[in-house]
Amino acid sequence: MRLDPLSLPIRFDARDVRADGGVRQVELHRERVVLRRRVAGMRMAVNVRVCDFLGIGLRGLDSDAQMLALIHRDPSLTIPLAISADRAELDAASAMWSEIFSLPVLPEEKRAEPAARRRRCNVIAKRRPRFLVRRRAGDTLRELSNHRGEREIIARN
Repeated sequence: MRLDPLSLPIRFDARDVRADGGVRQVELHRERVVLRRRVAGMRMAVNVRVCDFLGIGLRGLDSDAQMLALIHRDPSLTIPLAISADRAELDAASAMWSEIFSLPVLPEEKRAEPAARRRRCNVIAKRRPRFLVRRRAGDTLRELSNHRGEREIIARN
């Protein structure tokens, strides 16, 4: 697979494991990307600006083939642009895509272990919120003073 950056706009089908039939349609324009897919019988279209993408990057598929992709923070929105085993061809294509979209070329992703899951039980969840900690507690425990047997001075008009 190899898309030509000089023939924008482009419409092509890409693999999507969550979509019905495992396929989604991608429309690639200079300023936006439209992803169309059907999930559980419901049609949806996601319109994403090109400036919302992180950049153009290489991702390893297997030992020899690599994929050039338009990388987004959400991995399900990442768009494949070219798949090849020739590194020189992918470098030339990434420079061309980067210039057309005005996005940086990202460094090659290293396979890393996923981050550890966050604990759902927060130890300090039952404590007072931060702004309440700064406030003094009420004077409910202190005995209120009574002034009995004194004369009151009341100002009247």
